[in-house]
Amino acid sequence: MTTPKPAMRPARAEFSSGPCAKRPGWAPENLQNAVLGRSHRSKLGKARLKEAIDRTRDVLEVPDDYLIGIVPGSDTGAVEMALWSLLGARPVQLLAFESFGKDWVTDVVKQLKIEAQVLDAPYGQLPDLSKVRKDADLVFTWNGTTSGVRVPDAAFIAADREGLTICDATSAAFAQALDWQKLDVVTFSWQKALGGEAAHGVLILSPRAVARLESYAPPWPLPKLFRLTKGGKLNAEIFEGSTINTPSMLCVEDYLDALRWASQIGGLAELRRRADGNLKVLEDWAEKTAWVGFLAADASIRSNTSVCLTVVDPRVTALSEEAQADFAKKLASALEKEGVAYDVAGYRDAPAGLRIWCGATVDGSDLEALTPWLDWAFETTVAELQSA
Repeated sequence: MTTPKPAMRPARAEFSSGPCAKRPGWAPENLQNAVLGRSHRSKLGKARLKEAIDRTRDVLEVPDDYLIGIVPGSDTGAVEMALWSLLGARPVQLLAFESFGKDWVTDVVKQLKIEAQVLDAPYGQLPDLSKVRKDADLVFTWNGTTSGVRVPDAAFIAADREGLTICDATSAAFAQALDWQKLDVVTFSWQKALGGEAAHGVLILSPRAVARLESYAPPWPLPKLFRLTKGGKLNAEIFEGSTINTPSMLCVEDYLDALRWASQIGGLAELRRRADGNLKVLEDWAEKTAWVGFLAADASIRSNTSVCLTVVDPRVTALSEEAQADFAKKLASALEKEGVAYDVAGYRDAPAGLRIWCGATVDGSDLEALTPWLDWAFETTVAELQSA
């Protein structure tokens, strides 16, 4: 018997975890004032870049003495700049509980060849945060984009720390409360945080990070794209609207459009409320749905942006890992073919399942419309499995 399709469909089916959904009401016409055909170093171009920095500070509530720069290479570029420019002066610890945190382990241990201590955990869990030392530099992701796990707060970081904290916050920014006084380097990419267009990263530095940059020279060569200092002093222009290489002013205009929207709806508090509300839609549905669970079983560390779901039905869990992964791919494919959810397959290195973006640019009503389709896709895929 064929499972009937739900009557309602999400108005917007973009639930990808990066690039993420555009903000509600977005249209290409919003970008008509982009500074195109002009140098990004022109007075007008630099003014737009500086506006993006200022609006970022306002919406994210970044302290006045922290510096904000737009850098190349998305969040990855911003993190790499911090790792290559700042590490090596002290012992290093890394938290690795999802794929990007593991990437930073590879960079630090295998590329920079620093004998770092790695505190790791399986997907869906956090490492033992009590082992974080105040004398070491710490590299960690605030929110695990590929595991659906976030740190609950920054209590594990000592206020009187001696080392620096380097925080990859790309899927936490604009949705979670970052404790700025505990963070020295914060990075994100606006295509995740606010549904912007790709290739640009944001790098935020505390006074302590600036002091390290000006007092420590790493022993390895630094490519031009990673250089944050000139003559032993911070290159302040990067944090005033200049960029190391040529940015896309169309992407900058798109980011400005998203920031203006964020301010208009109520700023960070409203962005967080929207993301929390979106997570609750899925939590309420999962509570009454027998076939699904969360990769992050502990709700206190569950992400409100990159929400990772697992199939717990015994008809599927009895299968081999390879077959479970194939089942999850078929689930995602069924949803995409119906045009009700795009790009929701779990991350390739994570346990089999679905990953649904619930950040602030997603409307809760679309998630409510999606949940019956998740049930439909599951029942349809199970029926295909049993008939095979």
